[in-house]
Amino acid sequence: MDYVNYKHRILVVGGTGFIGHHLLKETVRRGWSCTSVSLNPPIQHRKIAKVNYVFADVTNKSELKSKIDDDYDYVVNLAGYPDHNLLNEGGDKIISNHFAAVINLVSTISRKKIKRFVQIGSSVEYGEIKAPQSENQHGLPNSPYALAKLVATQFLLMLYNTKKFPVTILRFFQVYGPKQDENRFLPQIIKGCLSNKKFPTSSGNQVRDFCYISDVVNAIFLALVSKKANGEIFNIGSGKPIKIKYVINQVLKIIGKGEAQFGKIKYRKNENMRLYPKIKKAQDRLKWKPKINFNHGIKIVINSYR
Repeated sequence: MDYVNYKHRILVVGGTGFIGHHLLKETVRRGWSCTSVSLNPPIQHRKIAKVNYVFADVTNKSELKSKIDDDYDYVVNLAGYPDHNLLNEGGDKIISNHFAAVINLVSTISRKKIKRFVQIGSSVEYGEIKAPQSENQHGLPNSPYALAKLVATQFLLMLYNTKKFPVTILRFFQVYGPKQDENRFLPQIIKGCLSNKKFPTSSGNQVRDFCYISDVVNAIFLALVSKKANGEIFNIGSGKPIKIKYVINQVLKIIGKGEAQFGKIKYRKNENMRLYPKIKKAQDRLKWKPKINFNHGIKIVINSYR
């Protein structure tokens, strides 16, 4: 179902990022009225016609109020780039900025008009909980970024429970797709192989779940319109965990050059070695199903960098 309706108004916070760009492309295709708010303009290949780009610091309430309307049907909050710095390395700022952004957004938009506020959470909210992680488990965050995401989740669920604020939390696991930012894991591996370089990696025994971008965007749309999504948390992943070492070896095999130096990089402190979700709740309530398997998706991604 396309839900084509020019009366739908959506605000995408962080619309110039990787996920935001793909989400906005789909909202434009469906005929929605789209506004993106971000700190900086999009890079050239992410600029989309028919999107109203607004530039503001969402952690600055007065600036945000002066730049955006309060009259949106839907808000998707993708603000906040993953940052794994420790508390004494700027982690306190990560926590305060994430929380300030959520509070400012909630206080700026019209609560009478909004039909759904989708908060993009993260798998790191689970912290040290053993896999497969389930939505009914309370998080054990082990980094400032993880805590920031979990605090935002708890705040928004409090608003739902006390004020019936129409929020849905989507916890993404490893999202990947064409032309992802080059400082992320998969693009770094792909670029190293395409350049026929030796590149250091960890031993690769971490188990992760990789979910393709089109499946992620589909999950967001279903969360926006589903009557069963209000006040709920949903894990979004492929449901098929794989080892990081397998991922790297697949890229090496497809490209046919490059050399991974396994074990040259230490694991992150307190890193959860097995982070992959149960996705039954999203399948049952949102009627969502991931369609792109990793071996197919990774070929598309590699070709986008050639």
